[in-house]
Amino acid sequence: MSAKSNPLSRGPFSCYYIVMKVGILQPSYLPWLGFFEQLASVDTFVIYDDVQYTKNDWRNRNRIKTQHGVKWLTVPALTGGRFGELIKDVRIDDSKDWRKDHLATINFAYARAPFFGQYFPKLEKIILGSGDSLRELNLALIRWLAGELGIKTKIVLSSELNIPNTGKTQRLIDICKQLGATYFYEGAAGRNYINESEFNSSGIMIAFQDYKHPVYHQLYGDFVPHLSVIDLLFNEGPRSLEIILGK
Repeated sequence: MSAKSNPLSRGPFSCYYIVMKVGILQPSYLPWLGFFEQLASVDTFVIYDDVQYTKNDWRNRNRIKTQHGVKWLTVPALTGGRFGELIKDVRIDDSKDWRKDHLATINFAYARAPFFGQYFPKLEKIILGSGDSLRELNLALIRWLAGELGIKTKIVLSSELNIPNTGKTQRLIDICKQLGATYFYEGAAGRNYINESEFNSSGIMIAFQDYKHPVYHQLYGDFVPHLSVIDLLFNEGPRSLEIILGK
């Protein structure tokens, strides 16, 4: 439940309390469907941008489907000699013409998709017009994609909350408390590092995502899951959010 869909919930001792859901995820480049399921399922979504950047991860790359199979789109990042750099500080390496390469690859792969013409011009404008900050590129794309999907969840940056690092689990709890959360919706990977007992002691409910990937219309043969959400958007258009949420 969330404050958006069910403002009052029955709590212990026969009293009512407001359920306020928060999700926290690191920003990704053109994220997959599960990212937007989390975003759509909470009241406030935190872009976790003041933690260490990890190479060869989803922060700067994602996958699309082409006539020749799955292809990675990778944004080159300036990481040499920058160990421990935070996500918010990572700069893009524009010595390589990756922007036009990505757009050409996307155009080649999806030009025949039913809704390509509706969405590609804005995607092109964002990719060509963004600066050299990887976080700002990802944030611009995430905000645009959320808007096209019809997701109205409030998005904030963890770096703007000024919450000190008190440990992996405790910092998430502190973020939730500052935002007034009573419910924390975490990604499946969180099971590997979050101490659930700490959340239970804090009085904040926690649930881990168990996303059932939908099957939808795609180009080029057999269905391939876990691609960038643009694969869904170009193929299904206005129905995309219903598909993401399993409706």
